[in-house]
Amino acid sequence: MPVDAREYAAALGQYAAGVCLLTVRDDIDDVGTTVSSVMSVSVSPPLVAVGLAAGGYPAEVLEEVGRCGLSVLAVEHAIVASRFSSAGRPSARHLLEAVPWTRAAGSGAIVLVGGLAALDCRLERLVEAGDHVIAFLAVEDVPVVNPDARPLLRLRGRYVHGSGRPITRP
Repeated sequence: MPVDAREYAAALGQYAAGVCLLTVRDDIDDVGTTVSSVMSVSVSPPLVAVGLAAGGYPAEVLEEVGRCGLSVLAVEHAIVASRFSSAGRPSARHLLEAVPWTRAAGSGAIVLVGGLAALDCRLERLVEAGDHVIAFLAVEDVPVVNPDARPLLRLRGRYVHGSGRPITRP
């Protein structure tokens, strides 16, 4: 019996996931997208996997450029996560006007200074997976580690604190 798409999405929404910002710098501009499908694949060599919408602009640019930055977002980045999750967004630099960031040395991609961590990555390969692609990323540097930062989570379709309570806007 086929699984109902809404029931499937509701079931997976029960799983709290960390939220990251994937950014890519090409010859024209910086692009980025919010991702919550991220997992550590290997410590040696350091490798992570990220799920991206198939045919989406960030996935296309990542495939073309072959390098990216991945910032693990902190609670105070809820508005950043919202901005980068909507379609038709402007330049990443424009969306980060009031947010401290720097460029990762290898990829030149934007990474957030105040996140929990940031990874400077090189694309190993893309694998088709239904309506998404899985990007396997070789981690070449860890330019940011903030062990005291509080993680931003996604649960039941909302950004929440580690306690599971929704984040309210100031």
